[in-house]
Amino acid sequence: MRIGLTYDLRDDYLKLGFDEEQTAEFDRLDTVEGLEGAIRTMGHTPVRIGNVRALLDRLASGDRWDLVFNIAEGLSGVGREAQVPAILDIHNIPYTFSDPLVSALTLHKAMTKRIVRDLGLPTAPFAVVESESDAAAVNLPFPLFAKPVAEGSSKGVSARSKVLDHSELARTCRGLLTQFSQPVLVESYLPGREFTVGIVGTGTRARAIAAMEVHLLPAAEAGVYSYDNKEDYETRVRYTLAEGAAKEEAFSLALAAWRGLGCRDGGRIDVRADAAGRLNFIEVNVLPGLNPVRSDLAILSRLSGLAYNDLIAQIIESALERMVEPKAPIVETPTHAGRPLSR
Repeated sequence: MRIGLTYDLRDDYLKLGFDEEQTAEFDRLDTVEGLEGAIRTMGHTPVRIGNVRALLDRLASGDRWDLVFNIAEGLSGVGREAQVPAILDIHNIPYTFSDPLVSALTLHKAMTKRIVRDLGLPTAPFAVVESESDAAAVNLPFPLFAKPVAEGSSKGVSARSKVLDHSELARTCRGLLTQFSQPVLVESYLPGREFTVGIVGTGTRARAIAAMEVHLLPAAEAGVYSYDNKEDYETRVRYTLAEGAAKEEAFSLALAAWRGLGCRDGGRIDVRADAAGRLNFIEVNVLPGLNPVRSDLAILSRLSGLAYNDLIAQIIESALERMVEPKAPIVETPTHAGRPLSR
């Protein structure tokens, strides 16, 4: 099988003048090489495609693939992670990970929390700040936590994200609104243990690989799994696998959110405990980082005994389950007397 690879290569954007944090979600070359090696191990042929513009060019030239392994994050807009899935749907080309609806929804953290709350699952109370006047109107007890509403890889998350009063909230929101040109999610600060849960599969076949606890070391920014802490995880963070009741609670919450949101194939759900010790949904990553060494999903898989190549194989196998039924062919719109039929 020919498996295309769609991705945004970080070095390409750095050469265009984007900075390190702006490109935090994009992939390194060794991620692409790791995926190619895993795909070859399965007996398939990997084919590099690149970003969404390269995908459009290849499709226009007539290229097709049996499956596309999609890790393209997109550059701008709240629907950027839905761009590649939508284009592939138009061309009836199957792909890994979530569909356009779920990809767009889950990038917007507040919209996701509304669905999770409607599912009856615990998530911290929150507000969305679109202007400084919105920040002044937030009516939640302090401390609060503020971050961009539609970013990944902890972009915009720092020690300043935890705010203790209205003046700090206004200052932090002003900075985030200016830097990221998007609303800010403000939610009650959760002071307890933090876990990220790795999941593979879809629907009832989804299963949790492991719940990995994040321990911040003395060198880390305190109280937050921030962008800088993630980037320098070797000296700032220690990871361990959850066991016992904590593991079971994390698994239960993560799988309920994963299935309720309609996520597919593989990803991560982050959860954190409130003051009473109850785990709350934080956010979901339906397009997880897949660097063989650095990415959280690869780290927790490795800690649990699941090799990287096997992780990628399970993601692909989940996507292949959707290929059992043949896709309906694209047909021309029926016409009458030279005009399209009305509907």
